[in-house]
Amino acid sequence: EVQLVESGGGLVQAGGSLRLSCAASGFTWDDYAIGWFRQAPGSERKGVSCIYNFDGTTYYAASVEGRFTISSDAAKNTVYLQMHNLQPEDTAVYYCAATWGYVNPHLVGTYEHWGQGIQVTVSS
Repeated sequence: EVQLVESGGGLVQAGGSLRLSCAASGFTWDDYAIGWFRQAPGSERKGVSCIYNFDGTTYYAASVEGRFTISSDAAKNTVYLQMHNLQPEDTAVYYCAATWGYVNPHLVGTYEHWGQGIQVTVSS
């Protein structure tokens, strides 16, 4: 059974940083793509970043490019999302998602497995 567990969220002031973690289990690490999504109240879930574990390719939404960095630690079966210069508009529930093989990196419907989500709140 695939399990994804997010951690590292919380409250931070504008300009601050957080690092989210997604601890994964139940699948062959190198076969999967891992994505981060976020959903603000009243809004649809949107892609933030993605990494292909099999070749290290990364993708970022334009809104986070240059501020967020995704990385993967195969030894720990964990994907991280380092977030810098956080702004109030980054406030959302952040979700980790996983799927086998190549995907449209920011398309919600292409991911098979999802974590429960974790709240990130950025105060102004």
